[in-house]
Order: sequence, then C-alpha cells, then structure tokens
Amino acid sequence: MEQKIKVTEDDQTLSEAMQGFGDINSDADIPGNTHLSNPEEDNLTEKIQAELEEQKDKYIRLFAEFDNYKRRSAKERIELIQTAGKEVITSLLDVLDDSERAEKQLQTSNDLDQIKKGIELVFGKLRSTLQAKGLKAMESINTDFDVEKHEAITEIPAPTEKLKDKVVDEVQKGYYLNDKIIRFAKVVVGK
Repeated sequence: MEQKIKVTEDDQTLSEAMQGFGDINSDADIPGNTHLSNPEEDNLTEKIQAELEEQKDKYIRLFAEFDNYKRRSAKERIELIQTAGKEVITSLLDVLDDSERAEKQLQTSNDLDQIKKGIELVFGKLRSTLQAKGLKAMESINTDFDVEKHEAITEIPAPTEKLKDKVVDEVQKGYYLNDKIIRFAKVVVGK
C-alpha cells in the first residue's frame, strides 16, 4: 500500500523559503560577532566582572575611610568641647591666686584702706584678663532702648523728657564676646 502525499502550493513556497537559510542548525556559517559560541563575549563578561569587583572594592574602602573620618571628627569634637574653656580658666588661675591672698589678708589685717586697694586690684585684674579674651561690657545707661540688646525688667516714669524711651537704670550688665552678644542687659526703661 503505497500512500501518496499531496504537495500543495503553500508547502512548495515554504520549502523554497527554507532553502535560502541553508542548514538551520549550523551556526558556524552565520557571520558577525554575536555568534552563540563567541569566545570574545566570554572575555568581555570577565572583563566587566573584574571591573565591577574593582569598583566594589573601591566603594568599600571609601566607605570605611569615611566611617573612620566620622569617628575621628566626633572624637576631636568631644575633646574640643571638653577643653574649650581651658585657655580661659588657665588665665583666670592668676586671679584666683590673688583672690586667695586677698582673703588671707582680710582675715589677718585691720587696715581697711589696704584691704580695699587689694580687692580693687583683684577686680581690675579679673576685668583685664576677661577683656584680653574678648569680653566687653555693654554700655546701656542713657542709651535708646534696643530690643536686640536689652531686656526690659520694668518701666518707670521718665524723670525728664530727655530720658523717655531710654535706659534709666541697669539691673544686670550685658556682655559681648568678640562682638557677639552673650548676655542681654537687664534694664529699667523710662516712659
């Protein structure tokens, strides 16, 4: 029994189209560098992988270096805060020594003029030491009231028209440290 296969026109067209491709399973005949078994592509992948590893290493080292920098900066900041007043305190030790000598003199001497002069010298030395460190007293009495520098404690009737809206009295002195206000003056204002 012989079977006959009938070939249609569509089958013939398909067969002719397939002949233009040659052997489909043979990739050695296909030109180009995107070939499935291309050894250059393996090298490129290895190269990219090596570059990626190098960049990861650089990133890890940079991150570690930055972390060390943060720790070092925090340690230096803590040291600075702890020793910030060292210079001022060291300069005030002389004044403290003078104060202790004045205290001993108060207990042993009866000469009030000598004690008064000694205490004035100690106060003068304290003021000059603080001024050398940048401290400056704020002059407030008989000046216009300024909310940027003064803190009004109370208002009283101005004794003269000239003292209206001016500082009449100073309850607590204000101070600048290197031209920056560190304490506002507490004042009485004339109204």
